[in-house]
Amino acid sequence: MTYDVQGLGALDYLPYRHGTSRLVFRGPRRELEAPYVAFLGGTQTFGKFIEQPYPLKVEHLTGVTSVNLGQINAGLDVFANETVLHEISRNARVTVLEVLGATNLGNPFYAVHPRRNDRFLRASKPLKELYPDVDFTQFNFIQHMLQHLWTLDAERFELVKRMLQRVWVRRMRKLIKKLGTGVVLLKLDVHETNNDWLGHMQKGPTFVTDKMIDRLCPLVKATVPVPSVIVTRNRQMEGMVFNLFQEKAALALQGSEYHTAVANVLRPVLDRLM
Repeated sequence: MTYDVQGLGALDYLPYRHGTSRLVFRGPRRELEAPYVAFLGGTQTFGKFIEQPYPLKVEHLTGVTSVNLGQINAGLDVFANETVLHEISRNARVTVLEVLGATNLGNPFYAVHPRRNDRFLRASKPLKELYPDVDFTQFNFIQHMLQHLWTLDAERFELVKRMLQRVWVRRMRKLIKKLGTGVVLLKLDVHETNNDWLGHMQKGPTFVTDKMIDRLCPLVKATVPVPSVIVTRNRQMEGMVFNLFQEKAALALQGSEYHTAVANVLRPVLDRLM
């Protein structure tokens, strides 16, 4: 565990861009001419607060270059229209796609920011009609908005949840087809917390069920689930770099030991496919 009390950014992610993409990626930059594995996903794939995220650990284990394309707080939409990423993926030996939750994506009920998918932009007419008692101008983030709707009326919220699940399956199918024929789905367990409202509803990618993932199996080479690793607080924080102001956010994520577990589970799958 490393603390940086002075700076706001304790870990240097060596940020850079690919081609014309407006997204910023975690470095170090890798050459795309050699054989490589591409990794697309959210905060865990990016490796926020983690010195060596699982894509880098996979590179060390396999000897094959890993290109980390993860985005913090990403939903599916951030990757949907990035043609640069689609090309990188199609040219990869294998693309590992983290199974992201079904909340941070545009749908008939609400719009999200095209790159920062956790940001709430606006509610649609159907959502306003479903919740006429809600002032949606008070929300900036998707999770805050959904938590409020669920707390207000869980029965009405089921309609929102089912819509999100249907859109997620369609969006995933389109994305996988854009990424090419060598896609592996990676299902990561989220860190459990008793205070998280979503923790009372489901563990894992938010609102994504095994049946939903099964519907994608014909489009992918493999589906790899990695259960959570239960460790003490001190062990969880080993290999994490953050300042004192970031400690709460860091504790909400899986630690370095989980990233090692992910890499170890992925290795035989990638060895077989490469």
